[in-house]
Amino acid sequence: MQALETELLTLLETRFSREMTLLRSIPGIGRKTAGLLLLFAGGFTRLDNYRQLIAKAGLSPASTLPAPACGAKSVSRRWRRLDSRQTLYVQLRRIKFNAACKALYDRLVAKGKNGKVALIAVCNKLLKQAFAIVKSGVPYHADFTKNFA
Repeated sequence: MQALETELLTLLETRFSREMTLLRSIPGIGRKTAGLLLLFAGGFTRLDNYRQLIAKAGLSPASTLPAPACGAKSVSRRWRRLDSRQTLYVQLRRIKFNAACKALYDRLVAKGKNGKVALIAVCNKLLKQAFAIVKSGVPYHADFTKNFA
């Protein structure tokens, strides 16, 4: 199994070398997670916006009540059959390596949000970052927004 995983990652690095390099520039995303994202997103070629990626991952919010009623939100179960959400959830929960994600997590928990809800928000943030970085072709910079202020 380990040999197959190594061979698959090598093939991905050959085919998607630019994308792998860009994804690995994000703190907390290593070789395996970058490969998983590329496989899952189809190389980011068929996605028009980050919302499609989040929905495909099954991490988009969904109401638990019928449409006319406003109610509690949960995470969508639409793509559960792919079993991708669990894998992404496990891979992307390494928030301690990404300062922006850790700050978001700490802020949400301090507001009283459940730890799992905060972790889903962090996963969404990482997916948004990954989508933006691959589509723009600009590597991750921690102080990117400060340059525009």
